[in-house]
Amino acid sequence: MDMILQGQTALITGSTSGIGLGIARLMAQAGARVVLNGFGKPGEIAAARAEIGALMGAGDAAYSAADMSKPVEIRAMVAEAGAVDILVNNAGIQFVSPVQDFPDDKWDAIIAINMTSNFHAMKAALPGMLARGRGRIINIASAHGLVASPFKSAYVAAKHGVVGMTKSVALEIATTQITCNAICPGFVRTPLAEAQVKPLAEKFGVSEEIALRDHLLEKQPSKRWVEVEDVARMALWLCGPGSGGVNGAALSIDGGWLAA
Repeated sequence: MDMILQGQTALITGSTSGIGLGIARLMAQAGARVVLNGFGKPGEIAAARAEIGALMGAGDAAYSAADMSKPVEIRAMVAEAGAVDILVNNAGIQFVSPVQDFPDDKWDAIIAINMTSNFHAMKAALPGMLARGRGRIINIASAHGLVASPFKSAYVAAKHGVVGMTKSVALEIATTQITCNAICPGFVRTPLAEAQVKPLAEKFGVSEEIALRDHLLEKQPSKRWVEVEDVARMALWLCGPGSGGVNGAALSIDGGWLAA
């Protein structure tokens, strides 16, 4: 892979697994100094740090355990990362419930981690980017940042907010060499997503293949997972040469979901 990010620091929230870890892998291979963040078992975090560090040709990758629901910790994470050239806001959680039964604490946590954390991270990272005259901000939103599904009121509200915030920040920095974009994936093949298939198969009394196709991926016309590497490659492209004219975009990668 071309070392298009050589000499740049990429801070990626929620990057100890799933989409965030996939983005970290590609950015490390492209020469970036990657700073990881996220929760998980100590052994899993250590493995992620070792893997990304090896891709960078260095020791363990830097890691912050900052809680994305706590602004003070977010600001400290950005400061400790140093000169952040690339900020990827990926951290997120989910909870599914009818709105009348939706627990208040779950709503507050989803809004804080999935949306408000993006604000605090951008606010902390932008002054340095502006001073250096360059930077890339990528907010990992969702197809649910553009359309809705039932029983996901907090997640849909948060991701719609991320898309709107992305556009607003993009307009504020439009005359600079900094860009701010959102990526809106559909259902991505991650361990957490794949774990939903078996319960659906049992619920509807069908095979796991049919449960995936007809129930979990019901709204995804391709009837296939979006792959983590596909999302990571889109993020990498947004940071590389030839992407400077893309600003304020909400880029769908959803197997045709938004086309339907």
